[in-house]
Amino acid sequence: MAERKDIRTLPGPYRRLHDILAVHLPGDRIIADPLRCLAFGTDASFYRLIPKLVVQLRSADEVARLLSETGALGLPVTFRAAGTSLSGQSISDSVLALVAGGFRGLSVLDGGTRVVCEPGVIGADVNLALAPYGRKLGPDPASIGACMVGGIAANNSSGMCCGTAQNTYRTVESMKVVLADGTALDTADPESRARLASARPELVRGLAEIRDEIRADPALRARIAEKFRIKNTTGYALNAFVDFEDPIDILLHLLVGSEGTLAFIAEITYRTVEEQPHKASALAFFPDIGEAARATQLLAGGPVAAVELMDRASLRAVEGKPGMPPELRGLVEGAAALLIETRAGSAAALEEQIAACQLRMAPVPALYPVRFTPVKAEYERLWDVRRGLFPAVGAARRVGTTVVIEDVAFPIARMAEGTLDLRRLLGEHGYGDAIIFGHALDGNLHFVFTPDFGDVEEVTRYARFMDDVCQMVARKYDGSLKAEHGTGRNIAPYVELEWGAKAYGLMRRVKALFDPGTLLNPGVIINGDPGAHLKALKPLPRAHPIIDRCIECGFCEPRCPSRELTTTPRQRIVVQREIARLRVTAEDPERLRRLEADYAYMGEETCATDGLCATACPVAIDTGAHTKWLRAQRHAEDGAAATAAAEHFAVVGSVARAALGVANAAHAVLGTTAMSALARGARRASLGRLPLWSTAMPRPVRPRLAPTATGADLRVVYFPSCVARTMGPARGDEAPPVYAALSSLLAKARCDVVFPDRMEDLCCGMPFESKGFPAQAERKGRELEAALLAASEGGELPILFDTSPCAYRMKHLVAGSLAIFDPVEFIDRFLLPRLSLAREPGPVALHVTCSAVKAGLSETYRRVAAACAERVVVPAGVGCCGFAGDRGFTHPELNASALAALPAALPPECRAGYSSSRTCEIGLSAHAGVPYRSLAVLVDRCASTPSAARLPEARGPLGTAAAPSEETPS
Repeated sequence: MAERKDIRTLPGPYRRLHDILAVHLPGDRIIADPLRCLAFGTDASFYRLIPKLVVQLRSADEVARLLSETGALGLPVTFRAAGTSLSGQSISDSVLALVAGGFRGLSVLDGGTRVVCEPGVIGADVNLALAPYGRKLGPDPASIGACMVGGIAANNSSGMCCGTAQNTYRTVESMKVVLADGTALDTADPESRARLASARPELVRGLAEIRDEIRADPALRARIAEKFRIKNTTGYALNAFVDFEDPIDILLHLLVGSEGTLAFIAEITYRTVEEQPHKASALAFFPDIGEAARATQLLAGGPVAAVELMDRASLRAVEGKPGMPPELRGLVEGAAALLIETRAGSAAALEEQIAACQLRMAPVPALYPVRFTPVKAEYERLWDVRRGLFPAVGAARRVGTTVVIEDVAFPIARMAEGTLDLRRLLGEHGYGDAIIFGHALDGNLHFVFTPDFGDVEEVTRYARFMDDVCQMVARKYDGSLKAEHGTGRNIAPYVELEWGAKAYGLMRRVKALFDPGTLLNPGVIINGDPGAHLKALKPLPRAHPIIDRCIECGFCEPRCPSRELTTTPRQRIVVQREIARLRVTAEDPERLRRLEADYAYMGEETCATDGLCATACPVAIDTGAHTKWLRAQRHAEDGAAATAAAEHFAVVGSVARAALGVANAAHAVLGTTAMSALARGARRASLGRLPLWSTAMPRPVRPRLAPTATGADLRVVYFPSCVARTMGPARGDEAPPVYAALSSLLAKARCDVVFPDRMEDLCCGMPFESKGFPAQAERKGRELEAALLAASEGGELPILFDTSPCAYRMKHLVAGSLAIFDPVEFIDRFLLPRLSLAREPGPVALHVTCSAVKAGLSETYRRVAAACAERVVVPAGVGCCGFAGDRGFTHPELNASALAALPAALPPECRAGYSSSRTCEIGLSAHAGVPYRSLAVLVDRCASTPSAARLPEARGPLGTAAAPSEETPS
């Protein structure tokens, strides 16, 4: 009923649009409720518009229909991919058309030299597909792990290495597009080009006329060519009229960087670039910006892939963080640094290039000797300096302030002068704590500062600052007001200032040719309002300490298992901020009530609390921790049942086993078909309160475990988790339970085993924590800590957990006082050196649990699996499984949505998968079509005792793994 009410309250044209679209699209892809309109209407910029209608699109035909209907009704439309854009170009107060969740087509052609992508593909996934060919996309934006191809092309995004030679404009081969009136065009198809010329003669003719006007004006033509010698995304790509003759080729290149204001890009074919395998980096320090700029000029044209400039303020922002080079602390005021990278096809060539770079830089005196390192771990630490700049400002800002990152480019010969002028203006306008860094080879500088747009005077100050900066960059230096972040809304009022009246007039004509009704993303790029950049500023009220530092960048979203079911971490935070604001202002009680009611399911119940969002977040926010806090508030007055469960935990285990036994017996009697129907019916009748049974439901187990004392040289404390003590394999799966597999492995490795006392009563506390009972979780965790301390002889013995999430929680709880090991980490460190292994043929699937990812154990998991199988497959597009403890039983739609890509990602010949958490394995088995088991089961099946047992080779100090990888599963 609420959904119908939302539609009835829409303005008339939007109601009509909804009803028309509902005939052709599933109803759940047409969104009008306040929560999701707010959530989807937010991007990474400091602007906010709330759409009246959100439409999720899945095909070019659906796009054409939408544009036809909105055109007839006169309703503006904005297309949005990942929403990582920084300049307000993916928001709307009208119709927001979402690409994310669809348009995922990806084809690698011609040995990787070309790639065809639909706009909903994440940039990093394209590079993952190209990696086996030694190729990659030319554009390399910092947001490539979250941004999508549609946004990369529509904004002509670049990055640290691509410069102006490898951006989308230079590497695009063709596009499939949908024009504002719904007309389709495939620029690679001669027949499609001919059809467009026939159907839209005024467009083709108009482009040719502008081309001819520019070519007849030598001064304008020269100015256009000069403007694009450096990075420039201000306005439209007028260089298309200079670089190309055919109007369709001009059209193709005008769409690059057009920010969705001219047409919809439905597919793009890129020419890829080589990904050179050998790299080396150096962090060079100079006494001032001028010397750093001089070194950059000497490096330009040499064998360098990237040169990143960082001023003293930016270095100061990160100098206190762990792992930073010690030289940062002792730098003189005014100093600057260059982070330099060179890449080559061979180690020998790399050495030659390093020598060439050092020779080029030699005339410029550095504060310290410049040393290049080809060691990955070492150069990654150097790049951590650069990566940490933006997060450092975001983390340190005052609550309520906005992180503004602006982006300009100077001619490289004047970069030092421009940088000093920029620093002067920041100081004059009260932004003295701002930082400046950027892509020095391109003269491209980013500056980051934190105004409080909740203060009217602060908005006025920001307006004066932007006027002065734009005058300085455009008039004094003839630079770019936007180098790579797109014009958007914040520079739209200044496009004419940079380009002049004549060029700006041509841009207005381009817009009118493509979009005569001004319905595609209005207000972006072309905007006649001189104060447009000061309107619709995003509020960032205080909500909760866990989430207040969020900068709403969206980097978290690809990691979230509920991203296509309900909301993402960014969206949850957006809604929580609005709830907090409405509670303070009391301006709309009904809206507040509705948001709070809808958030219960859309935000809290369907959050897996896996914490992977923090691994991608620039300021390390774990939105799952906030969800646990919300659950704790909800349960603040009703913790008696949780306390009773904590006090009588052995009884809880017995009840769980009994319930599993009943379900298993019913399955045996009724058969799978009848059991499934009965389970679905019971769940419907209970209105979703009863857990959903599946064929992957485990059989009950009750381990009988006894310690061993043979005098072996390795003694181990083994703690079987409560899940492993309760849940065995599914019916029909003949694999052993995890405790049996690990016990067998320990015996084969000739290890003596110790168990803690009263195991049936012990639990790490995670089930209580995830449900919002922190006191009971702490109690159980401390009970287990005491038992493990006693069993391990005061922490002297290593402690093996058989379930990754439990190991992860206890490691953090005891903070290093006990040597606790994840099961796969333990196998890798202690057992593999003591075993002989026979690898199994064929592929096996591997799922690295969220806790193991956060612990940096992804590579360890791959290594152990690869020791036992000829081929290990980590399914693409699968991260957190969404089972979330028992949530896979109570909210199975979360598990199903998170694993929607799993079946297609598995090779047809794959017969089994492996992980390290029994509940995750249940959900994976239910959706993969093959059983998932503990990785310990695979290792045990492949392992035997060597004729003479070897002593373990240490992989690190007790309680640690050797330099764990921080990578995450694909």
